[in-house]
Amino acid sequence: MPCKAIFDVYHLARTIFPAQQRRTQQAMFENFDAQILARAQFAFTVSFHIIFPAFSIGLASYLAVLEGLYLWKKDKVYLELFDFWKTIFAVAFGMGVVSGIVMSYQFGTNWSVFSDKAGPVIGPLMGYEVLTAFFLEAGFLGVMLFGRNRVGPGLHFFATLMVAFGTLISATWILSVNSWMQTPTGFAINDVGQFVPVDWWKIVFNPSFPYRLVHMVIAAYLTTAFVVGAVGAWHLLRHTAPRRAGVMFSMAMWMAAIVAPIQIMAGDAHGLNTLEHQPVKVMAMEGHFDSHPDGAPLILFGIPNTAEKRIDYAVEIPKLSSLILKHDLNAPLAGLDTVPDDKEPPVAIVFWSFRVMVGIGFAMLGVGLFSLYCRWRGTLHENRWMHRVALVMGPSGFVAVLAGWITTEVGRQPYTVYGHLLTADSISPIAAPAVAASLIAFVIVYFIVFGAGTFYILRLMARLPRDPMPDLDDGPIRTSGITPAAQTGHHGGKHGH
Repeated sequence: MPCKAIFDVYHLARTIFPAQQRRTQQAMFENFDAQILARAQFAFTVSFHIIFPAFSIGLASYLAVLEGLYLWKKDKVYLELFDFWKTIFAVAFGMGVVSGIVMSYQFGTNWSVFSDKAGPVIGPLMGYEVLTAFFLEAGFLGVMLFGRNRVGPGLHFFATLMVAFGTLISATWILSVNSWMQTPTGFAINDVGQFVPVDWWKIVFNPSFPYRLVHMVIAAYLTTAFVVGAVGAWHLLRHTAPRRAGVMFSMAMWMAAIVAPIQIMAGDAHGLNTLEHQPVKVMAMEGHFDSHPDGAPLILFGIPNTAEKRIDYAVEIPKLSSLILKHDLNAPLAGLDTVPDDKEPPVAIVFWSFRVMVGIGFAMLGVGLFSLYCRWRGTLHENRWMHRVALVMGPSGFVAVLAGWITTEVGRQPYTVYGHLLTADSISPIAAPAVAASLIAFVIVYFIVFGAGTFYILRLMARLPRDPMPDLDDGPIRTSGITPAAQTGHHGGKHGH
């Protein structure tokens, strides 16, 4: 269905624009590089796609926690929050599936050479995702969304757990594929230049896979926690449903306080693994154009000058980079001066995306610590500055995820399979105008479809039902006339009509 919509837009454009105008546009795009356009198209579609799985992975687990708490404590507030977030999950999950389907077609249209050469390895792994995660989610999603009144509470909770487990399995296979492209092992290259599997254990559990999986799953949980926290803060600021908003806000802030420091440690371990297997990427992340034989500085900020091979206006801490990466102040670190120019990634993009990701990570830690202080003071639900900060940080997880993936993918350049297959050798023999036309179609359709979907999700988040009124005392029921005083809590005095 989404692909049909894209093709409909393309054919509509051909109908609207006359042939002469199309020829003019074609001549204009002839000056573009097909590889750059194909990379831009994939970057655009994957950027839209990744925010939905990052949200749905964390939200599915959050739904499982809410239902488990309801079954344990028998407190209806958890069931009410489950129903509230269940609808949002359904919309986000659907948009994630749609955007993911569209991405897969680009392997054939724009990256057919990559698909031919790497297909024997990555094809089965992506197929396993369908056979495991998709089938599991498809089997239990309907039960979770619509079956609570049709099956027992235990079976419904099991269905919710299976949906959450399915999202984690999906992340596992996709991250295994991506990690293999970053740190390829367990393969051989046949006579026609294809990567063929030799050891599936080494392919699946390649050197960077465990670190990337932990880092991404925690990022998904933090992304969801800050969205949930922002929604709770919004309703606390507006004094709507204070009980429900307070519960979700408290749960989100516990997640931020506990998981944010864990994520920082996981990111540090992932960085050390990257230094071992992709040192050039770390050079770009750190902004080290020059080698440092006696300890490298940690460059906090600056402007990468790729023409002059330096960081302008650098704000740095001497030798701290060596301490972080080598645990030794005086440990030598190689720089980009040891790498041929055509093997360097785009330094400015990697340098800044890495700092955005790390900066947001420490901001999340700060929010978690602030919440602990407010909790200690007993003002977590009353401190309006706490609520404003949480509201502002609501989308921060999505920004951090995008920045992290930009660091990962741009830092791998100029390779698609690191060290073995260049991006320039992976692209289909396709003309730039053809790629440009599909890119324009994607931009139009994505902003319309996913813009509408995102707007609808925001509307759903803003509509948290008010807390129910306290149960009235037992008393006589009247169909008309004066309400008894015992029912309204007013004893004695004159009753109004």
